[in-house]
Amino acid sequence: MKKLLIPFYLLLCLPLIGQEIQKSTHLYAEKDGQNLELDIYQTANPSGKARPVLIWVHGGGFSGGQRDNKMEVRLMEAVAKEGYVGVSITYRLLRKGEATGFSCDCPRSEKIKVFKESAYDTWDAIHYIHQEKEKFQIDPEKIIVGGSSAGAEAILNAIYLKDWLFESKSKYDDIQIAGVWSQAGAIVDQRYIGAHNAVPGVFFHGTKDNLVPYATAPHHYCDPARAGYIWLDGAASIIDRLKQYGSSYLFYTYQEAKHEIAGVQFDQLPAVFRFFDAIFAGNKVVQESVIIPPK
Repeated sequence: MKKLLIPFYLLLCLPLIGQEIQKSTHLYAEKDGQNLELDIYQTANPSGKARPVLIWVHGGGFSGGQRDNKMEVRLMEAVAKEGYVGVSITYRLLRKGEATGFSCDCPRSEKIKVFKESAYDTWDAIHYIHQEKEKFQIDPEKIIVGGSSAGAEAILNAIYLKDWLFESKSKYDDIQIAGVWSQAGAIVDQRYIGAHNAVPGVFFHGTKDNLVPYATAPHHYCDPARAGYIWLDGAASIIDRLKQYGSSYLFYTYQEAKHEIAGVQFDQLPAVFRFFDAIFAGNKVVQESVIIPPK
């Protein structure tokens, strides 16, 4: 009888192949009469070894979307199979039902409020996971925070503009973020990024994004006369700051692409995980830019 030989690299993967992904739902905050919940995706971990965690914030223009969108579920299952704990959160959709949505007719002051409040919700979700790190077997030194579109704006403002959000000490000061992951996101002002908070990150953005600027430009490219005229700094501008302070990044530029790059590029997940593995190892700076030509 011929013996079946299994390559060694496949043997390393066998513990996760066929493992059931366990999903559980938890309340992390109550605000404005709303229960804010999060879903945790993980595989069984009998060894009890602490694992990396990805906390994810969905998109939807701060008026729609949900934590169990098809894309979010697919991503959470992928990160769980990778040996991470996946966390997909609900946050307050402050523009839901508003006639002006998050468009050029939404006043600038309202946009700033939405950016801040979504960042607060993000921090509360991070804080909950950090407090329950032993229960969920999470390594507090390997916390990644990511998001898509509006969710990416929420997490980027939360992590890079923490000094803008909290002028004094806060309950989040003992939490260290290992990395960020942005799908077509931007922040209010990249000048807040300095040596003390240049958190490594993975960025995906299209050069012709018509909603969230690839570099520095008005949000939605609004005319200066419109109520919602506000400048934002997209991935390219954030990368310039990370480069200036010697931080690590993996930057995917999609030439001629618009806001569809807000969707997770699943074909690039292996490279994303390799990047975060290098960040966790902490023995070198990784600065890689990848240009994807038009299809």
